Amino acid sequence: MNDIDEIKEKLSQFALARDWDQFHSPKNLSMALAGEVGELLELFQWLTEEQSNNLTREQRKAVEEEVADVFLYLLRLADRLGVDLLEVAKNKIIINENKYPVDKVKGSSKKYTEY
Repeated sequence: MNDIDEIKEKLSQFALARDWDQFHSPKNLSMALAGEVGELLELFQWLTEEQSNNLTREQRKAVEEEVADVFLYLLRLADRLGVDLLEVAKNKIIINENKYPVDKVKGSSKKYTEY
């Protein structure tokens, strides 16, 4: 069992012990995930680029907690849908490498449809 599987199992047991599986539909989990992403965004909302790159200890702790929430909801959603996150992430990297060839996009923030 790898670390991801261990965390998925802990999340599953956490929900099972609280009888929360009934609430963990893909719709509800994706909405909860969006809410957590919003909370992460809120931490950076009024920071300058420099401030966002140089968080205080307290800001970093808050960001770490929200990143963890986002990760856990995403992992729970993927588990409920039977999605292998590591596999689909590897596949998506290959897709993005093909969409964004270095010789066409290096140093540019344009979307692949714009070059």
